[in-house]
Amino acid sequence: MTKLMSKAEYEAQTAQTRDDRMTWWREARFGMFVHYGLYALIGRNEWAMSLENYPIKEYEKLADQFNPKPGAPREWARLAKAAGMKYMVLTTRHHEGFSLWDSKCNPYNSVQLGPKRDIVREYVEACREFGLRIGFYFSLMDWHHPDSWRCAFDPDAQRRFTDYIQGMVRELMTQYGKIDILWYDVARPMEHWEGWNSLQMNQMVRELQPEIIINNRSKLEEDFGTPEGHITAMDRDWEACMTFNGISWGYVDSEQAKPYSYTPQQIIKMLAKVCYGGGNLLLNIGPAPDGSVPQETVKPLTAVGEWLCRNGDAVYGKLNVCGNGNTSGVGSVSMKENKVYYWNWIWPAHGEMALGGFMTPLKAIRMLHDGSSVNFEQRGQRILLKALPVQSPDKGLGICVLELEFEEKPRFTRC
Repeated sequence: MTKLMSKAEYEAQTAQTRDDRMTWWREARFGMFVHYGLYALIGRNEWAMSLENYPIKEYEKLADQFNPKPGAPREWARLAKAAGMKYMVLTTRHHEGFSLWDSKCNPYNSVQLGPKRDIVREYVEACREFGLRIGFYFSLMDWHHPDSWRCAFDPDAQRRFTDYIQGMVRELMTQYGKIDILWYDVARPMEHWEGWNSLQMNQMVRELQPEIIINNRSKLEEDFGTPEGHITAMDRDWEACMTFNGISWGYVDSEQAKPYSYTPQQIIKMLAKVCYGGGNLLLNIGPAPDGSVPQETVKPLTAVGEWLCRNGDAVYGKLNVCGNGNTSGVGSVSMKENKVYYWNWIWPAHGEMALGGFMTPLKAIRMLHDGSSVNFEQRGQRILLKALPVQSPDKGLGICVLELEFEEKPRFTRC
């Protein structure tokens, strides 16, 4: 590795290349998180080893039972593509410490044990086949390694453990060609980037993968923030990661999870919120023990993908951040140059609708899904839409998007 930069030098250099590296990600908007590991065999949350006080030796026996069916990652990628997602992030190694690739640093892996296959390689190949950008999740915390907790107070253990961690990261950055995202998780037990040698580790990563995007969970700010379990806009690039059921990231029984799972409408509302706030949505699935896509996710995600085929202009591409406020109590907006996309949740039964807060002359309104014109009248800051259909024109999910084209970039009284 070239000479180690100071933190200030490193962050300045990273900032210089950020816009170029982040362009595709800022326009992608929607990705799939995949939590898959030994915990799928238990089916009671990915933290089962810790929460249920599993003895390590007992938990290790799961590795011999772990046997994802051939082609499982293609199922994930096929569904992500059908859902309109543009990238994926796979848990290459979760907190349980089991690596899903051929690791020389960590013999506790899927090539030495269980299926005797490199699941990460299968995943990378599937992403490339379906035209999806490739993300690697990597947990810093490790319940399996003997130094994983000693490292907080024992300098020799810290050196051994951080060398171990960096060795695995190097493998991931060198064995699979170009990787687009490195998604760190849970920097415990160390509480500072210096404890993890994150400055050295991430400089190594960027030297090996110059175009990579890195999240903020190695205790350095890096490229994007990661609100988890909630969609909260940040004053930087950000990505909200969400489970599919509010219970578990890993697999739980599909039939029992179904009542807790998101509907297509709820997923689209999440997309609207990230588009409004200028962020991304990373929506998780937890594959079944054999690697199959969890069945409760298929219909909702496929329906979302079909909706995005009709309304993708409101989601993909370079959007403007609106800020606080909205134009209606029964809808949301996203913006792109001189256009505002109004996402309607509750369609008016009387043929008229009003939108408020606009300071710019309106040129035209169209139904986004088919381009048909909508009659309107602008009265000061208020826009009246007239002669609307009695029912929502969106026959699939009832979420109609209207494209409002203005004479110039629109200004609002409440944004």
